[in-house]
Parts: sequence; structure tokens; C-alpha cells
Amino acid sequence: MSPIEERLSAHLPELTRAAVEACRREVPFYRSLPPELLTGEVADSFADAGRLFLDLFVQRRLPNGAELTEVIERSARRAADGVPLDAALSAYLITMITTWDWASATADTDEMRRYGSHTLRFLASVLPALILAHLSEQQLIENQRRDIRGELIRALLSGKAAHALAEQSGVPLAPGYRLLLLRLRLGSADAHRAGRRLQAALDAHQQTDVLADCTADPATVLLPADASGDLSDLVAGLEESIGCQITAAVADAPTLPEIPEAFSEAAQVVDLASRLGLPPGLYRLEDVLIEYQLARPGRAFAALTACLEPLEENPTLLQTAEAFVRHGHNRSRTADELRIHRNTLDYRLTRVAKLTGLDLSSARGLQHLDAAILVGRLRHQ
Repeated sequence: MSPIEERLSAHLPELTRAAVEACRREVPFYRSLPPELLTGEVADSFADAGRLFLDLFVQRRLPNGAELTEVIERSARRAADGVPLDAALSAYLITMITTWDWASATADTDEMRRYGSHTLRFLASVLPALILAHLSEQQLIENQRRDIRGELIRALLSGKAAHALAEQSGVPLAPGYRLLLLRLRLGSADAHRAGRRLQAALDAHQQTDVLADCTADPATVLLPADASGDLSDLVAGLEESIGCQITAAVADAPTLPEIPEAFSEAAQVVDLASRLGLPPGLYRLEDVLIEYQLARPGRAFAALTACLEPLEENPTLLQTAEAFVRHGHNRSRTADELRIHRNTLDYRLTRVAKLTGLDLSSARGLQHLDAAILVGRLRHQ
């Protein structure tokens, strides 16, 4: 062994303690650890890395595949234990600096030149492996966390027991939730990226880790029932953050067993708003009560659908009836939109009344026409 190699071997325990102490002073993560952990498990890990470095220095070589595999496995274990990547990198660098400062006090120039070259080549080999191991383990942990959260959301939406999943995912369950469904108006190519941005925007706006499935269409968000803030403002803020318009619906579930019913209600409301082409924004059941009821399947739906069938062979009359309903039965505005004379409009509406059997001079007949036009829109969406 060369003089520097002998001194490093003889003083490895001392250098390990000095490196651990330097990390405790300079790195917040290590400063937060209990003293017994620093002098025990952490010191052992530092000693393992120091011995590997010294063995390679003595043998004048870089780590082989088996040794790099050990570095990767050790780094993955540290990541799984919650050691941040920046703390893991700092540990290696501070250890090298500590050892350099000690060695340079007694070694000659030639020794330090070789030592410095080996240190840099060692770090160039080890640090990429460490980073890869950490990132891979963190991604695995995040994937597992996302999968469990997905199972938790599905359990809540279906009314199944969810407390065990909540404990596994680290999400404390609220007594009740507000079910918020978000339909993003964007192209399918942007859906995956928008989902990630939506989750980030939700977390930022609520300043917490929001329980949400942003991969679904519509995205499903569960906000604690006592969450503060106006939901209309939240939707507007999300639109600005992700750069697209949003059609949203909300329903309340004061207790966990009420979540499935609230989810079904919100899903139908957001579907109705989308199918009817309503403006972007937040909708509740109260905003689409008539549309919601008319959309229910049954004999009434079928009868209203059949009411307009005689007009299907005459698209001009159907277009006239739709415009008449759209303008709230105002004949002047209807004629202006269609660019026809009032007499022509009156003639067409007379034909509509005759073919459908509706009395358009009565309030009931007009209500019937309104309902039939609405059902026809829903049927063709």
C-alpha cells in the first residue's frame, strides 16, 4: 500500500464519524434524524461506502457490475426508507470532501493527484447509479401510491368499505365529501398531459393533496364536505391553470354511504350539460332540473320523441320549431334568426302545429313543444 492508502485504511472509522457529523451539520435531513440512528444505521452505511471507495483506490480500478449493483440496491433501500435524493447525493459528496480535507493535510502532490483523479472517476461511476436507483424506487412508490388511491376512490364511489385502503394510502377519510366532476374540453392527444396538470392544479388551489382521479373522463374529485372556498372560483382557477374550458358538476354526500348516489347525480348533471352544449362552468342538479327529469327513460320520453317524428321529413319545419323554442316563443327574434318574414314564420308554425297535433296558441301546447324539442336534442347527442 502507498502511504495515503495506509493512512486511509487506519483512520476509516474516524473519517466515517467525521463525515456523518459533517452531514448532520450541513444537510437538514440528517440534522432531523435521532442521534442513535446517525451513530448506528447511518454510520454503517457511510462506512460501507467508504470501504468500497478505499478498496477501489487501493486496487486502482472502478466499481464492477456486482459492486454497482450493490450501490443500486443500497440506494433503493434508502429511497424506500424515505431518504431524499438530494440528501443521498450530499452524503457521498460531503464524505469525499471530508476525506479530501483530511488526506491533503499530509499527502504529497503526486499522491493527491492520483487520489483526486480516482475520486472524480469513482463519483462519475457511482452517482448516476445512485440517482437511477433513487428515481426508480420513488417512481415505484408513487405508482403504488397512485394505484392504492385509485382503489380507494373506486371503493368510495361504489359504497364499499374504504378505511383499510385509506390507511394504506395515507389519506385520512373525511366524514363526508363534495363530489366534483370535471369534463375538460380538449383534444384526446392532450388528455394524459392535461390529467397530470389538473391534479397539480387541484393540489395547488386547495393547498393539499386532493383525492382525485384525473385520468377518467370526466375527472372525479372528492373534496371534504367542510372544504372552504367557492367551487365556481375553483373551476375558473383550474381553467386558467390548465388552459382549457371545463364543464363541471357537483353533488354533496354528507356521509360516506351517500357518496355513490352523489356521484351518480353529478355524473348525470355533467353529462346533460355537455350533451345540451351548455356554457362552461359549474352546474348543480337545480340548474338542470327540467332537463334531468325529461331525460329519464320511460313512456313519457318515448311519447315526446314521437311527437316530433312527423317533422323529421321536413327539416325546415324542425329547424323552425327549434329556433322558436330557443328564442322563448318570441316570433320576431325567431324570424330574424331564420331570415324570413313574420308571415312565413306564422305559416310554418301552423304546419308544425298541424303535423304534431300541438296547440301552439296555448301555454300547455307550448310547454309540450319545449319538452319535445329538448328530448329530441338529448336523443340525438
